[in-house]
Amino acid sequence: MVLQSCMKTVKASWLFALTQRKKLRYVGAALIGTGVLVYESSRHKAEMAKAKINISDFMAAPITDVATLEKNKNDMKSKMELMIMKIQADFCRALEQQEVGGAKFIVDRWERKEGGGGITCVLQDGEVLEKAGVNISVVSGVLPAAAVAQMRARGKNFKEGQMMPFFAAGVSSVIHPRNPMVPTIHFNYRYFEVQDSETTTQWWFGGGTDLTPYYLNVEDAKHFHRELQKACDKHDKSYYRRFKKWCDDYFHITHRGERRGVGGIFFDDLDSPSQEKAFQFVTSCAQAVLPSYIPLVQQHKNDGYGYAERQWQLLRRGRYVEFNLIYDRGTKFGLYTPGARYESILMSLPLTARWEYMHVPDPSSKEGKLVEVLKNPRDWLGIGEAATAAA
Repeated sequence: MVLQSCMKTVKASWLFALTQRKKLRYVGAALIGTGVLVYESSRHKAEMAKAKINISDFMAAPITDVATLEKNKNDMKSKMELMIMKIQADFCRALEQQEVGGAKFIVDRWERKEGGGGITCVLQDGEVLEKAGVNISVVSGVLPAAAVAQMRARGKNFKEGQMMPFFAAGVSSVIHPRNPMVPTIHFNYRYFEVQDSETTTQWWFGGGTDLTPYYLNVEDAKHFHRELQKACDKHDKSYYRRFKKWCDDYFHITHRGERRGVGGIFFDDLDSPSQEKAFQFVTSCAQAVLPSYIPLVQQHKNDGYGYAERQWQLLRRGRYVEFNLIYDRGTKFGLYTPGARYESILMSLPLTARWEYMHVPDPSSKEGKLVEVLKNPRDWLGIGEAATAAA
């Protein structure tokens, strides 16, 4: 009788909604066990729009005042800050769940006198994670000449030597696991606004996610790339192919003639097809970090390894350091920015690393097989030229 009554109520509501030509939206998990579907009314949507920001969703209080974020919730600066804070919290909590010993992230919320600040979360000396860092930064101020020159070098139409107000918000993470069978991951997603005149503001998004294994596991690489492809395909089926190649080209240790890892996606200066659509794409990419990486940690964190594997891991970390300090665009921008917080910028460096003079592994060894892939990037998903021609 109760079920019949519920179904009659839902049917009446359904018919009323159709006559009003309102779009129905099902809410999963509504009235679990009864089989009843509930739709979200316009009134409920309005109530949700007024919902307050819940600070407990984050690792710390937002950098921008909560009242300001709520007041300007439709502004891209606010949307980006809330998104990256949620990504930071979700990733930190997922990583903490992998630590059987209960290691937790240290949360360091800092402010920058020139404008804005950030939240640096670091976990060191865990049983699974030797060093893990997950940062967000929300900064504003005036771009120095060195940063303007860097942007001009990649095609931005800025006047040479011009000092311009800017806003930047981003999330950045590098995970250095203890076990050499667990790969390192890096991801960074960011949003820039630069005011190049009194009336003109240029905006763009950038970022990417890439994987750096110490030992090649083909299935791991395929899983990782498949998750990134799914995130890209939600928005544009050409994105994965384009941004995978960009990643292979960008994370190239030129003086070594090898890539940093097995790639992923990377893009910069994304300002189309619209600001909102670009934001939704970046959000999908950031949300893909957990399903692309956490299963790899779970699968390999208890794998066996010995002294030789550990030494190889330290050598590969040395390569990681070389790329970050010599080539990485984000590191350079951070160091050029007035009021730079060097502890947070250099968070990406491993706790320990190693360099050996003229070290070359046996090409037939497991180590040698990894290096071969680093020198010759693979098409992990088999999309190839045929897929390119069909797109």
